[in-house]
Amino acid sequence: MIKLVAFLGNYGKEYEKTRHNVSWYFEDSLPFANRLNWQNKFKGELASLTPQELSQWACDTKICSKKDGSPVLVPEEAPAHIYFLKPLTYMNLSGDSIIEVANFYKIQPSEILVVHDELELEPGFVSLKWSGGLGGHNGLRSTKAVLGTPDFFRLRFGIGRPSNDKISVADWVLSRFTAEQQEVMQNVFSQTNLLLVKILLSKTPEDYIQSWGKKKLL
Repeated sequence: MIKLVAFLGNYGKEYEKTRHNVSWYFEDSLPFANRLNWQNKFKGELASLTPQELSQWACDTKICSKKDGSPVLVPEEAPAHIYFLKPLTYMNLSGDSIIEVANFYKIQPSEILVVHDELELEPGFVSLKWSGGLGGHNGLRSTKAVLGTPDFFRLRFGIGRPSNDKISVADWVLSRFTAEQQEVMQNVFSQTNLLLVKILLSKTPEDYIQSWGKKKLL
């Protein structure tokens, strides 16, 4: 089961709502985001909750519950806590924060879900992936380097590539979403909130890869 969710991004107001920070934007959209108690630890902001709390919060916010309205059952194999991390090291050193949390709480790479932006997917696409290439993403490169393996889960939000050849990829990922694009992303996030909860409460998160390997939501 997933024990650590790492949201990759850059720290600072100048990076808020930029394409490279789409995972932080997604975290802010979670219906239970305001219940997470963030603390500055392990070169990042860290929060945790129990699977039981997640199940109850998901039920309270009506994003995930059984037909009778009660919380989804938590598997016996569930970890004592699920950790949420926003590295404050800047993107290209994200792994430095992730490895500190993983080492301290004895979390294996296969128990980590990294949430990040994806240039190779157009806006409106979401992809759940296991292992594989890094696609030139500095945050993934750093994570693989410190973990010593690419074998971790990734939840990818499409941001597309610049349509204008005069705009570099570096400038593109650090540019902000337009107001219209923000509306699009909020719609995408609202549909992905349920997926995240299901992944975190599943004994086999890989079961969702077939249906969410490359899913167009808009």
